[in-house]
Amino acid sequence: MNMMNRIEHWGDTHHPAWLDAVRIGLGVLLFVKGVSFISDTTKLSELVSELDIRLWTVTAVHYVAFAHIFGGFLIALGCLTRLSALIQIPILITAVFFVNMRTGFSYLNSELWLSLIVLFLVVLFSVIGSGRFSMDEWMKNHDR
Repeated sequence: MNMMNRIEHWGDTHHPAWLDAVRIGLGVLLFVKGVSFISDTTKLSELVSELDIRLWTVTAVHYVAFAHIFGGFLIALGCLTRLSALIQIPILITAVFFVNMRTGFSYLNSELWLSLIVLFLVVLFSVIGSGRFSMDEWMKNHDR
């Protein structure tokens, strides 16, 4: 058994049911954040252009919004949870270390705390998977 199979097996066997509610809440939060980015693309464009990385701003804005909307939806459903969570990690690392740290590490910086918590949860769900109350589990139990 290779390393990925062992991680998946450990995650599947050590997943309490209450984490499914946390997973659904995380998915809804990411979905809502993606919708807010779509509704105010100028703010997201300003955040991305301030990073001064050699990436087209429009491409980065669309990637972040697309990943949050569809990844959050899939995480909430519990469908392809590990993959959807892995797609979120680069966005959240950028948000924590390059965007939100500029305003300072204080208890008043709520966006930084939210980004840190979401980053922790996304890493957690990329390891432990979707759980018992998910589309992945339903599809596994209802094979044709």
